[in-house]
Amino acid sequence: MTEIQQYLAEEVAEDLADGIINRREAVRRLGLMGVTGAAATGLLTTFTSGAAAATGAESSTGHTATETSWAPVARESITFAGPRVPLMAAWAPAVRPRGGVLVMHENRGLTEHIRTVAGRLAASGYSALALDLLSEEGGTGAFPGEAEVAAALAQIPPERFDADMKAAVTELRRRLRGKKLAAIGFCFGGAMVWRLLAAGEPRLAAAAPFYGPFPDGGDLGGSRAAVLGVYGGLDARVLATKPAAKAALEAAGLRHELVTFAEADHAFFNDTGARFNPHAATEAWRRALNWFDTVDHRHD
Repeated sequence: MTEIQQYLAEEVAEDLADGIINRREAVRRLGLMGVTGAAATGLLTTFTSGAAAATGAESSTGHTATETSWAPVARESITFAGPRVPLMAAWAPAVRPRGGVLVMHENRGLTEHIRTVAGRLAASGYSALALDLLSEEGGTGAFPGEAEVAAALAQIPPERFDADMKAAVTELRRRLRGKKLAAIGFCFGGAMVWRLLAAGEPRLAAAAPFYGPFPDGGDLGGSRAAVLGVYGGLDARVLATKPAAKAALEAAGLRHELVTFAEADHAFFNDTGARFNPHAATEAWRRALNWFDTVDHRHD
């Protein structure tokens, strides 16, 4: 099992432990990923046992998740040249762009929530390109549900993700000549942003991976980005990779800040999800925009 496959399988187990899905659905989703029998049972038992033993680890919010209202920004579905096939994305152009941001989606694919994030960035002055990593499979919309989306992502060679993200950076640069570029991603997308930096992508001035696990052995020596890493204090699984991220950032000499919101859990920014924490989400968004604002505008 690859590192990405392991992460996606653990996402299913964590959803079961947090009561977001039931055991039958967890077994079904793992089966779609090819994790069955003793492997599936062991993974689910590990996570549910840990949840039962934990104290004070419940979400600090009982809010019903609803999408935050923001000034409407035109978004359009586009395609552009990829390394293998045309890539699909949502494009949200700012009226007077200060820069551009690549938006990387969660394991649910390019959802309306992620499209809205792109629109929010555009409303804040950053033209945004939200890439669909399932473009070669026909796009997120080709799948009946989020379980099938995650299972499809688990089957894709990680190197294809790297190549597709680099192509998206090329597209952003084409559309925003002379402007600084950044990347932001959430959960699986946060892991993708770390991967992009570790793949030696030098064209990003800034990056903000939200609760994305740092890749094993990741080397950021080829990056030039200033990195804001965002973590949830209750997200023990991803938080455990924070020291590795810090060590890699320091070894590469990259400007960075790693912020942990003590009362927030994994996926706390997603206001359509069960772990949404409005206070942490608002502050994390403010910090991310400020981070993009303050990077060297002469970086190219």
